[in-house]
Amino acid sequence: MPTSSYNVQDYLRSHIRTVPNWPAPGVQFRDITPLLQNPKVFRVLIDAFVHRYMDPHLRPDVVAGLDARGFIVGSVLAYELNVGFVPVRKKGKLPFTTVEETYELEYGSATVELHTDAVKQGDRVLLVDDLIATGGTMLAGKRLLEKLGATVMEGAAIVDLPELGGSQRLRDSGLALFTLVDFAGH
Repeated sequence: MPTSSYNVQDYLRSHIRTVPNWPAPGVQFRDITPLLQNPKVFRVLIDAFVHRYMDPHLRPDVVAGLDARGFIVGSVLAYELNVGFVPVRKKGKLPFTTVEETYELEYGSATVELHTDAVKQGDRVLLVDDLIATGGTMLAGKRLLEKLGATVMEGAAIVDLPELGGSQRLRDSGLALFTLVDFAGH
């Protein structure tokens, strides 16, 4: 019986679609939706995160997901870890009292918000998104959670685009970072 090595990163990479020239010419967009469409692939994706964060040293009290694709992975991960989930939303989307953080984009700025009662002082939070590009959204989410007294123990994403500098920027800010797939040099 032949054996083959099973590499989760390569398996997941093979299910990430590259869309050339979207949303602008020259951009190679990394589309994670195929990871979600196939139940086996989706389970492999979630299990890769669950197995990491089941470790008692890495287990969070809360998972926070960044608007919007961070909600998909983050909420399922929180459910599997049996911890709470909190959304970090774009400005104007949350109905209760919020704190906000504005960050710079390539052309302008954006603001994200969090309910003031989303986390408690001292909570260990795992901050989740689908992809790390420039790191601005995750850094803003980290600052929001820290404003409320939480500790962001790690940032997690499916994809890292290291050439855009976001992962290094996040690490330089003191945030530990875990990603499953990188597209360096592509």
